[in-house]
Amino acid sequence: MKSLFAASALVLLIATAAQAGPLNVPATQKVISAQLDRDYPALEALYKDIHAHPELGFQEVETAKKLAAQMRALGFTVTEGVGKTGVVAVLKNGEGPKVLIRTELDGLPMQEKSGLAWASQATATWNGEKVFVAHACGHDIHMAAWVGAARQLVAMKAKWKGTLVFVAQPSEETVRGARAMLDDGLWDKIGGKPDYGFALHVGSGPAGEVYYKAGVLTSTSDGLDITFNGRGGHGSMPSATIDPVLMAARFTVDVQSVISREKDPSAFGVVTVGSIQAGSAGNIIPDKARVRGTIRTQDNAVREKILDGVRRTVKAVTDMAGAPPADLKLTPGGKMVVNDAALTDRTAVVFKAAFGARAVAQDKPGSASEDYSEFILAGVPSVYFGLGGSDPAEVAKAKAEGRELPVNHSPYFAPMAEPTIRTGVEAMTLAVLNVVGK
Repeated sequence: MKSLFAASALVLLIATAAQAGPLNVPATQKVISAQLDRDYPALEALYKDIHAHPELGFQEVETAKKLAAQMRALGFTVTEGVGKTGVVAVLKNGEGPKVLIRTELDGLPMQEKSGLAWASQATATWNGEKVFVAHACGHDIHMAAWVGAARQLVAMKAKWKGTLVFVAQPSEETVRGARAMLDDGLWDKIGGKPDYGFALHVGSGPAGEVYYKAGVLTSTSDGLDITFNGRGGHGSMPSATIDPVLMAARFTVDVQSVISREKDPSAFGVVTVGSIQAGSAGNIIPDKARVRGTIRTQDNAVREKILDGVRRTVKAVTDMAGAPPADLKLTPGGKMVVNDAALTDRTAVVFKAAFGARAVAQDKPGSASEDYSEFILAGVPSVYFGLGGSDPAEVAKAKAEGRELPVNHSPYFAPMAEPTIRTGVEAMTLAVLNVVGK
């Protein structure tokens, strides 16, 4: 009798939430909450499994199989191997908008130090070397929320009309996976370009919060790879050499003058050197030094100014040393994610109604980069929003003590599964229903 009463109550909630007109957020939240009470244990188990078994970009074979199986069980038509290891799951439910909902599949080539009971011990081959692999960016949380939102929308099919396109994208960390899926004919495989798109990302803010921003949200990235060519020799006789280590060091310092003296101080722009590799012993001057880094911008004119400054600095350094020309490679990466203003405003109304003060409007873009922008540039008006993932008490304590909590890509980054996954499911489900609801 108790289970029958619960089932009847759920049917009533769904019927109430499915009434015509603007999305009834309170009624819909009750439906989502009731469904999540049943789904959450399985979603957390999926998250822990994925977290413990991460895979690198374009190697996400087992992760893709797990998500494909989840979506087939829900009744989606699933295509695997899109863009090498991507998954596309489509559910048609009458005439209406076509909506893309994206998650990422890949982890990072780094060792986890979170101390979680389900911490990753996985290894893989990356750039010819054996490395540890970890979900230190939160993609495991994203995947669990992605599956959770799919479960919700299937359970509420009476509430909406249209086509859902759930995309599990490979290799986001290399900012090449979205492009690979598009080049593999993604739009043709789903019967045309989507009308709307949504994606989310967890960060180090308080768990339970949702963040949104219209317009520019992330940065454009460019990869920096320079090989300075010198003339090697004995460390005690530097005059007989052309020292590439000195060139690498001089470039690393001098290129910052482009940021401090050429770029508008109010405009965002970063040149970071993250790797200098040269030599084998302290008493040998090598003949080559390799410098690798990243460039981040949020304005195309600023980007061109910095790229030009990098080229000039490389040439100046080699000319000063009397060295042969350096081998310079600037590789375009992820473009800026630019949220559609109208869709963001429309989504913000629902987020505010659902989360109140926990729905936070961001006042400036973030410095990280992300290749969801490829779907936007391909013509899909989108909202990419954020989730907090840290214990709110820890956030408050860290703020009071003047210290920072671990952020994405830190070996210590470990978002709380609950309530983060629940919040992600709720926010994504509401955002989608707001554009496909009857």
